[in-house]
Amino acid sequence: MNLSGIIPALVTPFKEDGSVNYDSLKELIKTLIAKGVGGFYACGSTAECFLLTDDERKKVLETVVNTVDGKVPVIAHLGNIGTDKTCELAHHAKSIGACAVSSVPPFYYKFSFEEIAQYYADIAKSAPDLPLIIYSIPAFSGVSINADNIGKIIDASGAQGLKYTDYNLFELEKISRKYPNLSLFNGHDELYVNALPVGIDAAIGSTFNVMPQKYIKLKEYFDAGNLSAAADKQKEINEIIEAMIKVGVNQSIKYWLGKSGISCGDCRKPFAPLTAEQRKLLDGIYDKVLN
Repeated sequence: MNLSGIIPALVTPFKEDGSVNYDSLKELIKTLIAKGVGGFYACGSTAECFLLTDDERKKVLETVVNTVDGKVPVIAHLGNIGTDKTCELAHHAKSIGACAVSSVPPFYYKFSFEEIAQYYADIAKSAPDLPLIIYSIPAFSGVSINADNIGKIIDASGAQGLKYTDYNLFELEKISRKYPNLSLFNGHDELYVNALPVGIDAAIGSTFNVMPQKYIKLKEYFDAGNLSAAADKQKEINEIIEAMIKVGVNQSIKYWLGKSGISCGDCRKPFAPLTAEQRKLLDGIYDKVLN
């Protein structure tokens, strides 16, 4: 897989009536490409994928692929509880020219790990020749993917990558040692500088929608051996993320994009709109996001 750099996990902009704002999505994509991102992760957690209809997910992905027009790779997230729906989205992603597919493990029903491995095998069959990226996010999925069990998924599906959204970097390092040919993608933006020494290939993150320049600069410092500057840049980023977590990460991103001129609306219910107090907090650090 030729995936590197900073890969935003795109938000889904909405209009006031709650419908998808495809024009704003196109504008966001063009803006981020101009800022130097390395690709896009479409229809993931940040996109509120589980609050979109299947048709909306397909149209969002089509909009991303068509707007990108081959300039950078597009990874299609397909995650669903049911295999049939996931495979339908996988087939669609391949048919419209996505560069890779990805999925969280099936959740809620506490499937056995054998059932989870089969889920990924079925995805691979539905999108042959497309790289498959496992998406590990145990805090949300309830499924722990680690060095001891990931081999079952790889053997069953031929998965070539892992999006690792977990704070246990020791486990990530163990996976890296045990599966040196597996492409690794950092998923916690606040740990980017800590994950780089493990040997990650790229980072996929939500806050890249609003401040990709900070992560690109951090990577430049790291590559130049200026580890102190890289660490300082991460601290600067994390101060912003800490405030975002108080308000809601997706809500913060959409609000700041709106302030920058890209209308994104509110997150879908049951997410609540931002309060005046929350907007005031975000207004107070907006300049830090831009600089």
